Amino acid sequence: MFQALSDRLNDIFKRLRGFGRLSEDNIAEALREVRLALLEADVNFKVVRSFLERVRERSVGRDVLDSLTPGQQVVRVVHEELTALMGGAASRLQTAGQPPTIIMMVGLQGSGKTTTAGKLARMLREDGRRPLLVAADLQRPAAQDQLATLGQSLGVEVYRGRGATSAVAVCRDAASEARSRLLDPVILDTAGRLHIDDALMQELTAIKDGVKPTEILMVVDAMTGQDAVNSASSFHQRLGLTGVILTKLDGDTRGGAALSIRSVTGAPIKFIGIGEKLDALEVFHPDRMASRILGMGDVLGLVEKAEKAFDAKQAATLQKKLKAQSFTLQDFRDQLRQVRGMGPLEQLVGMIPGLSRLKNLPDSGEQERELKRVEAIIDSMTPGERQRPEILNGSRRKRIADGSGTSVADVNRLLKQFTEMQKMMRQLMQAGKGGKMPRNLAFPLR
Repeated sequence: MFQALSDRLNDIFKRLRGFGRLSEDNIAEALREVRLALLEADVNFKVVRSFLERVRERSVGRDVLDSLTPGQQVVRVVHEELTALMGGAASRLQTAGQPPTIIMMVGLQGSGKTTTAGKLARMLREDGRRPLLVAADLQRPAAQDQLATLGQSLGVEVYRGRGATSAVAVCRDAASEARSRLLDPVILDTAGRLHIDDALMQELTAIKDGVKPTEILMVVDAMTGQDAVNSASSFHQRLGLTGVILTKLDGDTRGGAALSIRSVTGAPIKFIGIGEKLDALEVFHPDRMASRILGMGDVLGLVEKAEKAFDAKQAATLQKKLKAQSFTLQDFRDQLRQVRGMGPLEQLVGMIPGLSRLKNLPDSGEQERELKRVEAIIDSMTPGERQRPEILNGSRRKRIADGSGTSVADVNRLLKQFTEMQKMMRQLMQAGKGGKMPRNLAFPLR
C-alpha cells in the first residue's frame, strides 16, 4: 500500500538531504514535487494545499535552515504533518456507560462491510469481550446468510430476527437480548446500496434514533480514492460518523482516501483492513502509517505481529533444542508457519526501516511461493524422516517430490540448505560458549 507515493517522496527527500545547506528555493522546489506526488495519489486538492502551507511555514524557519541537517529536519516536519493529517494518534472504540456498547456499521455495497463486521467481532472476542453480530440488512438475504456463516466460523453468535420486516425492530430486539444475556458489544451490520439514496439514509437514521449507537463506523473501500471520501462526507452529514474503517489497504491503493478522509469529514480512521482473512484487521496508527509512507518502516507494528504469531512456550522449547543441537526439519517447518502467520512478506518488508527503499529485492510473491514449496516438501516426509533427514535416499526423495508436487532437485536443495543451517547453528553455539567466532561467520572489518 502507498508504494508509488512512498517511492516518489523518498526520491524527493533523498535529493533534499543531499544538500549541505538549504535555501527557501530548494524547499519550494521540493514541495512542488511533493504536491504533484500527493495529487497523483488522489489526495483531496484542498487537503494538499493546506498540508503544504503548514510544511512550508515550518520548513523555512531558522531552526530548520540553520540546523546541521536541514534536509532531515524537513523530512521530520513532513512526518509530523502527515501524522497530524491522518489524526495524530490512534482512536480507540468508545464504550457505553451502560452495556451493551452498540456499534453501527454503515457503508455502500462492495466496501466489505459484512466481512469487516466479522473481523471486528473476532478482534473484540480476542480482547475478552462477548460480541453479538446482528444481521440488520433486510434488503439483501445473502448478507444475512454471509454474516451467519462468518459468525459460525468465528464462534460468535448472530442475531437474525427471522420474520421481521423492520431493520429498526431487529436492532432493538438484538440490543434487548444482548442486555439480558450480558453480550457486549452489539455489532449492527446494516443495509448498503450501490450508491447513496434517500431510502437508505432514512433507514439508517431510523436505526440511529431507535437504538442510540455508541459508535457509527463507516466501512470505506480505500481503492475508490476520492469517491470514498465523498461518500464518507455524505454519510457523516446525515449520521454523524464517529469513525471510519478503511478496507483493501493491501491492494494497489494510491493512498488518497487515507490521507484525505480525516481532514474532509473530521471522523477518525479507527481500523484498517489489510487482507481477506478474518484476522486481517488492525488498529490504525497515524504515526506508524506516516513512517511507512516515508520509508521509515513500522518496528512497533512488526513487534506486535511477532508477539501474536510466536508462541512463548514453543520459543523456549526451540531455544533448548538449539542449545542441544537437536533442531529438526519438523522444528524448521513450525518456524516457517509462524513467520507466515505474521502476514504476507510484502507487508513485513514495508515494516522494516529502509528495506522497502532498497532496489533489486527478491520478488515477495515468489518468496511466498518458495515458502509454500518448502512447507509442502517437509509435509510430504514421514515423522522419522523429519527427525533424521540423513536417511533420505534416492527413492525416498523421489516419493517426497511426487507427494509435494515439486522436483527431486527442489528436495535436494532444501536438504542442502538445512544441513548448512545446522552447521552454522552449531558454530554459533560453540562461539557462544567462549570459543572464537568462526571465520566464515565473522563480520568483516572493512
